[in-house]
Amino acid sequence: MKTEVKNYDVVIIGGGPAGVSCAYTAAKSGLKTLLVEKNNYLGGQITGALVVPVMKSASDNINTDFYNDLVCYAKKYDAVITYQDENDGWFNPVLLKIVFEKMLTDVGVEILLETEFKNFNAKKAGNNKIVNTIEFYHKTLSIHIYSKYFVDATGDANFCEFLNCDFIDDKGKIQPSSLRFIVSNINLEKFSNQILKLDNDRNVTSVCKIKNDIHLSTAYTFDSNKKWGLAPVFEEALKNNDLKPIDTAYFQVFTLANMPHSLAFNCPRLIDYTNNNAFADTESLIEGRKAIFRIFAFMKKYFEGFDDAFISQIADMTGVRVSKRPKTKYIYKLDDIVSGKNFDNPVLAADYPVDIHSNEKNSSILHMVKKYYLPIESLISADFDNLFVAGRNVGAEFEAQAALRIQKSCMSMGVGVAKYIRNLVKA
Repeated sequence: MKTEVKNYDVVIIGGGPAGVSCAYTAAKSGLKTLLVEKNNYLGGQITGALVVPVMKSASDNINTDFYNDLVCYAKKYDAVITYQDENDGWFNPVLLKIVFEKMLTDVGVEILLETEFKNFNAKKAGNNKIVNTIEFYHKTLSIHIYSKYFVDATGDANFCEFLNCDFIDDKGKIQPSSLRFIVSNINLEKFSNQILKLDNDRNVTSVCKIKNDIHLSTAYTFDSNKKWGLAPVFEEALKNNDLKPIDTAYFQVFTLANMPHSLAFNCPRLIDYTNNNAFADTESLIEGRKAIFRIFAFMKKYFEGFDDAFISQIADMTGVRVSKRPKTKYIYKLDDIVSGKNFDNPVLAADYPVDIHSNEKNSSILHMVKKYYLPIESLISADFDNLFVAGRNVGAEFEAQAALRIQKSCMSMGVGVAKYIRNLVKA
């Protein structure tokens, strides 16, 4: 087996929103940067899991440099729209794979796709350790990487687990994952006219035209503590056994930039998907694809405009809301969000609510909050002095992570970590 040896200032493992933003910012600031991704594309949840659009958060957020550049780059590829002059994060998940690569190569990031970590060396440094060398594996090539700093942006904290870090105990608390899909060749004019008649709540169901294309959003859940305009349709489908109760737990659709006549489905929710039981998770995915076909058949039968529609894409990654999180220098808490606690070194400011999904009726939580701040210490490993985290594997308690997990905040985390490392390297 051929072996290569390389040196970097910073190595980021995981090419999702947090990892890409971290790599882009680090390289742009002059650091020799490597991004390692196990898949054959970048973007993670936003591309592979079809998790679009980006949820809105505070407009005066900290470390939005990358996000602002992303929107500019995406416009060049017709890969983003601004929906109703409010949300500028309605991206095309397919084209973003190209956009991310363009952004990173423009600033000199070295990228390794289809590459995973294999072995590591560490040494004692004060009270903690430092990661010294990582051996990565790409097909028949073994690559030994020396780096001053490492960032786990895998989402599931796989790199931290590989390094035997200590983890936060969620005491069995979970959020359901999803398996998203896209349906194409829809007559959106017919569909939009129908849903506007069914639902008068424009905070739930809305339609507009952008560049002569119809764009829309609508939703329904099986929760009885909220009145849903689409409820009669779903109730009839349940009565006729065209849907299972779990299919109605959460239903949400959006249009996509530069993908006319198509809808992205933020559903179905997966049953018993825990991200740590291989057999149960596999069964959940199989059942999830069955649910996708049921929901598609339901759309053709109960909604207008779907006569010639077809399933054009099923996500090749699971949409995960919560995952393993390592212990960091400071464990961020729900009270930090509720109180809007200030910190000396904040990496983001956000106002996205505490958003906890549940597969039990009337058990989901959407707790609105005012602006809150996340400190850099919640992104610094408690076990290794030169290891950072960024993304949904942030060092936060379960309820706090439920607010921090959105992509816009994950991007700010990546930017904040990169800037902090830049200052360490240049000190």
